[in-house]
Amino acid sequence: MLKKIISNTLFKLILGVIVGLIGGNYLNPSTLQVVLSIKYFTGQLIFFLVPLIIIGFVTSSITKLNQGSAKIVGFALVIAYLSSVSAGFFSSLLGYQIIPNLSIVNHVESLKEIPATLFELSIPPVFSVMTALVLALMLGMGILITQAKELERIIDQFKDIILLLVNKVLVPVLPFFIACNFAVLSYEGSIQSQLPVFIKVILIVIVAHFIWLAVLYSLAGYYHKTNPFKVLKHYPPAYITALGTMSSAASMGMALKSANASQVMKPSITNFTIPFFSNTHLCGSVLTEVFFVMTVSQVLYGHLPDPGTMAIFIILLGVFAVGAPGVPGGTVIASLGLITNVLGFDEAGIALILTIFALQDSFGTACNIAGDGALSMMVDRYAKNVDQ
Repeated sequence: MLKKIISNTLFKLILGVIVGLIGGNYLNPSTLQVVLSIKYFTGQLIFFLVPLIIIGFVTSSITKLNQGSAKIVGFALVIAYLSSVSAGFFSSLLGYQIIPNLSIVNHVESLKEIPATLFELSIPPVFSVMTALVLALMLGMGILITQAKELERIIDQFKDIILLLVNKVLVPVLPFFIACNFAVLSYEGSIQSQLPVFIKVILIVIVAHFIWLAVLYSLAGYYHKTNPFKVLKHYPPAYITALGTMSSAASMGMALKSANASQVMKPSITNFTIPFFSNTHLCGSVLTEVFFVMTVSQVLYGHLPDPGTMAIFIILLGVFAVGAPGVPGGTVIASLGLITNVLGFDEAGIALILTIFALQDSFGTACNIAGDGALSMMVDRYAKNVDQ
């Protein structure tokens, strides 16, 4: 049992936070230079992998859109994207209303000076994040239209390699990257006073998840002309499974069982929609990330992103979420380049968003899984209309 806890990614991330927060108080300029070098190297590894993650997962996801009827697939993709993006805008509205009232104070003038890094090993990405996104979209659509099965198989194998690198390289170095960043923040003195704020933010986001699920199931019930509770009442096992696994892929079996147990939707529909939405519908994760990046921006940089910037971020985040890897924190990992390029976050901001996202990632995944049932109801009704 103890070995299982110690090997858990969430435990390692929390341990990294604790070690960083405590250890930062005992650092001197010389030892801090060593920490900065580790932070730089691990950060370089993470950001090197980001464009490769986008190419592998976004391209592969697009090539899988040829399953079933083209109209049904198109409808499913549109409502998945709209749900995730709408959840993001809902979250941003909450953020602009709530975050300014959380008593977040930025004390830039009182921070300690950070010394120069002792050693830097640069590992530049193969190409930029936006280049990776555009290439993934064009390549994926090209494979889909031309039915280039050999290339699709190569892309799937490439995705498997990237997933291996995510699990064997990125995830293992995350605790060290986070520990080093929190040590630097602790040394500066910028983080200690903000911990109560993050606890409040996590609770706010969890409540927002349930509000969004209520919206989705209300819309699904109205469109399907069926009491949505007939589906929702079967979802607690899937929700709890997602809480425990923090993985849409690991929860897929229970989600299928929950959707089919309702007998409201055709199994031929749910057997397509549940696996499909587990890769494309990430409303809970998007809602969470939007609120968290706004909070981190206020904590570290003293201001919220302007509405125009947030709108661009949310619209693009919906695209990135489609190809997010099925690992804890997959959505935020896939969008790291977006966070830096659009919002202008530095390494400290990335470390902080990774950490607080991971602390509630199980609830975001559970919201994603539960929301899939509502969208499946919509697809079921749409399929009936198409057949008529």
